[in-house]
Amino acid sequence: MKRKGILLAGGTGSRLWPITLGTSKQLLPIYDKPMVYYPLSVLMLAGIREIAIITTPDDQPQFQRLLGDGGQWGVSFTWVIQERPEGLAQAYLLTRDFLDGAPSAMVLGDNIFFGHGLPEVLTRADAQASGGTVFGYHVADPERYGVAAFDADGRVTMIVEKPKVPPSSFAITGLYFLDGRAPDLAAKVRPSERGELEIVDLLEAYRAEGSLQVERMGRGFAWLDTGTPGSLLDAGNFVRTLQDRQGMQVGSPDEIAFRQGWIDRDGLAARTRVFGKSSYGTQLASVLRE
Repeated sequence: MKRKGILLAGGTGSRLWPITLGTSKQLLPIYDKPMVYYPLSVLMLAGIREIAIITTPDDQPQFQRLLGDGGQWGVSFTWVIQERPEGLAQAYLLTRDFLDGAPSAMVLGDNIFFGHGLPEVLTRADAQASGGTVFGYHVADPERYGVAAFDADGRVTMIVEKPKVPPSSFAITGLYFLDGRAPDLAAKVRPSERGELEIVDLLEAYRAEGSLQVERMGRGFAWLDTGTPGSLLDAGNFVRTLQDRQGMQVGSPDEIAFRQGWIDRDGLAARTRVFGKSSYGTQLASVLRE
């Protein structure tokens, strides 16, 4: 059964207030593209073409206006409402019918991933027929994140949320490849002290049975969480630097769809005309000229 995608773009974005009082965090710009383009691109790089997008009731029309039905990229979107944000593991309950027993890859709508070899890393995770794969990223301040602990053989022994004394420097990123049991296991998760269904508790169910893999992302990768004003600015500057230096887009669903063979040259040309003389449209035109 082919893996399906979940893009979690709900929540209130309260760490960015007052910026997000009038719009969804995931619709804010990261340099020249809306934030949601970047995690969407990760799912597309993983070869996933059926994607559920979880939004708040108020924000859903804006996302639909921006993204359409996915047909312009050769993918399909299913729209799911999150009435109240009740933890990341809630996403698997909301998408139970959509998944219908299929394995999934869930990405958080405010996470950006970049690095040479990223498609190969995603392919390895997708090839995991059972259990789960998450990604560890070395950070300077692990106490701010869910952190993985490892034994002498490199196997994950626990994942601790915001530990005062971190067992390692590897934070768990917002990208989760889980098998078809995820909704059933999520249904067994009990709310935490803050009243949320914690993703750490869901991952612990996989770890306890020995079926959770932690893929460590090395120095050649970048993982950016854009949940604060400072990190939002940093992410925009990061993307701008890469694109201006290399002359290539980061996080372009149009280019990825073309290179995956999901749209042809006529399809890409039509998308290029949509964006006209914008920097995004100019870059797509350069892809067509290759």
